[in-house]
Amino acid sequence: MRLKRQSAQGVPVDIAPLIDVVFLQLIYFMLTSSFVLHPGIRISLPKAVSSQRISASNIVITLSKEHVIYWDEQVVTLKELRRKLNQLGGDKPVLIRADKHAYVDKLIALWDLCRDAGYHEIHIATLSE
Repeated sequence: MRLKRQSAQGVPVDIAPLIDVVFLQLIYFMLTSSFVLHPGIRISLPKAVSSQRISASNIVITLSKEHVIYWDEQVVTLKELRRKLNQLGGDKPVLIRADKHAYVDKLIALWDLCRDAGYHEIHIATLSE
């Protein structure tokens, strides 16, 4: 008994459904992934050769290059900052994070404000080289 063989013809492969499935998976993974954005104040700290690491919990005051003062990432005026510093007392060390493009007289004004409020341990944040 002889069977007739079918000739081997190329079967056309349609890749459109494959592209659809890959595209849907891409959308699914993009929607379900979480992107972590680090909120905060963008400042460029100055570099220092003789910087030291401080391990104590500090009061952080930030001075941006636009000369805006931040207390715990909230904009404050000098009067509000003086009131907040007076409420806490002078026990904790103060860390001033000033942008390298901020004016020195604004930094000195913050330093003097902390000194007047009774703080004796005041540090300026820098990047170590």
